Amino acid sequence: MTKEVAPQAIRKLKPGKLVIASHNPGKVREILEMLGPYGIEPVSAADLDLPEPDETGTTFLANAELKALQAADLTGLPSLADDSGLCVDALGGEPGIFSARWAGETKDFRVAMQRVNDAIEATGPDASRNAHFVCVLALAWPDGHVEWFEGRVDGTLVWPPRGTGGFGYNPIFVPEGSDQTFAEMPDAKKAISHRAMAFEKMMAAIF
Repeated sequence: MTKEVAPQAIRKLKPGKLVIASHNPGKVREILEMLGPYGIEPVSAADLDLPEPDETGTTFLANAELKALQAADLTGLPSLADDSGLCVDALGGEPGIFSARWAGETKDFRVAMQRVNDAIEATGPDASRNAHFVCVLALAWPDGHVEWFEGRVDGTLVWPPRGTGGFGYNPIFVPEGSDQTFAEMPDAKKAISHRAMAFEKMMAAIF
């Protein structure tokens, strides 16, 4: 399991409203739970009826930044955006920044997981099932200042999917050092997730 080094924050976050620049209910819920103890008043992009920007970046960092900056510009409030995805060794790092798009227009991750498994099997019987999750959090202010924080978790993929917790690709990802998928883990164990790692770095730096 690897932790990326994030820069030390230059600007601190003051108590008050913070826009969660996401329309993904599972992701928003997870971030809201993490923010609970810090006296922040989170409000989601969906609650504010903000448009979803085109994710035109070529990296997780670029996409997280553009989402956070748009929300901060439209609301005049500090905004937090996440860009994350599953990178599969046998697929050359795909789906990567396109992880959500593999779920199609209906955002059905059962379809996405099936696509990933089919693609791995298509590469041959000895294909590696090693993979990693990446999460980049971008915290933006209305004046254009951005802080970013990255987390990564290495693991392997299993089939068929197991567990009902979490969202996205969690039912097929087993992190290193565990025999459970993220979807099978109690919430306490999910502190090792890529998003939790990025969040821990952010909270340590900005408060």
